[in-house]
Amino acid sequence: MKQKKKGTDVTYWHPAFYAGIQIELEADADNLVFENEHQLGTKPMEIDVLIIKKETDRPVKKNLGRIFKKHNIIEYKSPDDFLSVDDFYKVYGYTCFYKADTRYVNSIPADELTITFVSEKYPRKMIAHLKNVKKYQIAEKEKGIYYVYGDLIPIQILVTKKLSAEENLWLKSLTNKLNEPETAEKLIENYMDHKESSLHRSMIETIMRANQKLFKEVNGMSDIFMEIVQEKFDRKLKEEVDKAVEAAVEAAVEEATEKAVKETTEKNTAEVTAKTKLTERISLIRKKCARNKPLTRIADDLETDTEEIRSLYDVISKNPDKTTEEIYQIVSAEA
Repeated sequence: MKQKKKGTDVTYWHPAFYAGIQIELEADADNLVFENEHQLGTKPMEIDVLIIKKETDRPVKKNLGRIFKKHNIIEYKSPDDFLSVDDFYKVYGYTCFYKADTRYVNSIPADELTITFVSEKYPRKMIAHLKNVKKYQIAEKEKGIYYVYGDLIPIQILVTKKLSAEENLWLKSLTNKLNEPETAEKLIENYMDHKESSLHRSMIETIMRANQKLFKEVNGMSDIFMEIVQEKFDRKLKEEVDKAVEAAVEAAVEEATEKAVKETTEKNTAEVTAKTKLTERISLIRKKCARNKPLTRIADDLETDTEEIRSLYDVISKNPDKTTEEIYQIVSAEA
């Protein structure tokens, strides 16, 4: 029986992977267009990551991108999930749909497509199926990078735990099973060299949160973590705080300034927290509705009562073509 996904799966693993794949391919960033959760058609059917090359004749330097053509579909599984046989057919189907979902016939030639599967675990059953049933050949191109031969569309499988720490530090470290202080130190050192990068900040925050015990053993971790939290907090508050300060200066009352900042901080923090939680729940329910799961099954998956999510389920069911943000706006307006 397939293991249930943890409730926090979509919360931070997928956004961090989206940041990580961009870090890995930053040497070619000017030639690549990244799309997160690319929606197919008018109903909720999404590719985890879509990468489009601008200049098709220009090869990608990074090892995991050397297979890339013009249109590159990526399926990512979080550390507690795994690639199954059905995942292969689902993503292959999505790729074919992506090719066909165009205004003009054959505007995306099949030989301009690639598929990449990413998983921390080695997908033994899926690979066995590809060899024995599909009659494909599979070869490890280099550490953790497996090429699948025998299909018109180039396919590769990335097993992140087997990737090279020298070549693919960030994706290899996107796990909740880090146990080497040396790796934590390398990540911190690399982050300090890219402190202004929102991608690196997203990655280090996720990895630290998933491996708190290890990072507590690394010197300097507390200061860096507090710095990340402070930066995040400052960005959220800047606009509102600026407004509050401006009003206070006009009134020339220092006490009013302090009060405005405090009220803005509390309000903004509460609003951001509430929106984040609601958006994450909407995203989870959307994906489960897209798989035609009934309300009772979704409630079981989320470990909650049906009545607690019924209103969200009803709105999502009635608006299958709406995005997570659009659903959030509808729910907020009805609240």
